[in-house]
Amino acid sequence: MSLRRLVVICGDQLDADSAALDGFDPARDAILMTEAQEEATYLRQHKKKLVLFFSAMRHFADAQRAGGRSVLYRRLDDEGAPQTLADSLRVAIAEHKPQEVVLARPGDWRVLQALTEAAPDLRLVEERHFLTGPDDWAALKGDRKRFIMEDFYRAMRRRTGWLMDDAGAPLGGAWNFDKDNRKSFGRDGPGLTPRRPHDAPDAVTLDVMRMVETRFPDAPGSTQGFAEPVTRKAALAHLRAFIDDRLARFGDHQDAIAMGHATLWHARLSSSLNLKLLNPREVCEAALAAHAQGRAPLNAVEGFVRQILGWREFTRGVYWALMPEYATRNALGADAPIPAFFWTAETDMACLRDALGQLLREGYAHHIQRLMVLGLFLMLWGANPRRTHEWHMEMYLDAIDWVSLPNMLGMSQHADGGVMGTKPYCASGAYIDRMSDCCRSCRYDPKQATGPKACPFTTLYWDFLSRHRARFQPNMRMKMQLANLARKPEEEVAAIARAADGLRDRLA
Repeated sequence: MSLRRLVVICGDQLDADSAALDGFDPARDAILMTEAQEEATYLRQHKKKLVLFFSAMRHFADAQRAGGRSVLYRRLDDEGAPQTLADSLRVAIAEHKPQEVVLARPGDWRVLQALTEAAPDLRLVEERHFLTGPDDWAALKGDRKRFIMEDFYRAMRRRTGWLMDDAGAPLGGAWNFDKDNRKSFGRDGPGLTPRRPHDAPDAVTLDVMRMVETRFPDAPGSTQGFAEPVTRKAALAHLRAFIDDRLARFGDHQDAIAMGHATLWHARLSSSLNLKLLNPREVCEAALAAHAQGRAPLNAVEGFVRQILGWREFTRGVYWALMPEYATRNALGADAPIPAFFWTAETDMACLRDALGQLLREGYAHHIQRLMVLGLFLMLWGANPRRTHEWHMEMYLDAIDWVSLPNMLGMSQHADGGVMGTKPYCASGAYIDRMSDCCRSCRYDPKQATGPKACPFTTLYWDFLSRHRARFQPNMRMKMQLANLARKPEEEVAAIARAADGLRDRLA
């Protein structure tokens, strides 16, 4: 018997209330979910990322069946299983002859194109999960040539009423409290930090872990120690734990790094949000309620809400407004390969060794490690921005194309020419020394740009400014950094350039 409706659910669309499921009739409709070999191998993805996606998908499918919905589920280890999402859809159409194929906008332009080719008449619906859609983003931008996240964020604050007073002004008299959110831990370190909930793998997850180890032995990382939330119930528990135990101190130290500490006071909810196990409204409203109840200060709650209401929504808007051309941008002409130690953590730079080792173990690093250690090094190094984005997609549990591409290619590498940020996030080793304890145990001196103890970040920073001096000269936000460069004698700048070339030869 033919189906009335076939609803395609991708691995990052695990939302039982998805707009694609509106009007679902268990007697006449079915959900199609596919563990596709292509999605696991088009990039060499972290084993824990594979476990997270496949286990969450299987749990979601089980929950939909328990709720009375029919699910056509293609497991990766099924004999003769389709190898791609598009092939799985073609097979399902041939077998079940649906009158209609429905798809909520996926998180990857590539996937949307493949599924549209497989079913040209499919009906695409917009995700209710997000607070804005592509049309909303375009309307907020209007005909402005300059549209930055801060403009978007303020408009969204006004639209939602979040963190606004009765007169329509921002609570606390300011739109952000960045100046209060840049405290380092100092000599005493972070002290005792709350433990994150530990989700012991159940039978479904253990089965997936075995499959991943068997089928993808050469993937980065390991499945050992996997303890991520793979169900909505578990994700809600992680949200409650963050609100209760970590939100209050999140703001003060959100830009600080402590070696050996992965979570600190960060939420680590991004993978649950990006798989749609959590909704951004409920996450933000939980933080807002904590502030209203006096359990979390304004600087912490505003900083957290801005990451979701501001950066997350703005990033998605950039992605769908500018793809596919956006993926080809390379404003700085960077084309160097990524150093091999980014997959092994085998380096004598303490900050990179710590962040990369943590990434290999957990598939996670918080936003300052991503932007101002790992991303910063790759930008100063001159790594190809497209390959940098692909590396990010390979290694991070929460990396999906719509969020990874603008954040890595744009915000981190400044390859989009200023869409995601009006200036490059560039700094020397002094920034890492100020915001972390990494330099204390490192063989390099962040104050030195040349010589045997020169910090590679500092060497590459000055070389980066010198190489791109003409490009950044009109940018008023780069004025101070370029003025500092101008004070250096030409022979010193030349010596730094030689040292940078030597680094690239040695570390490549």
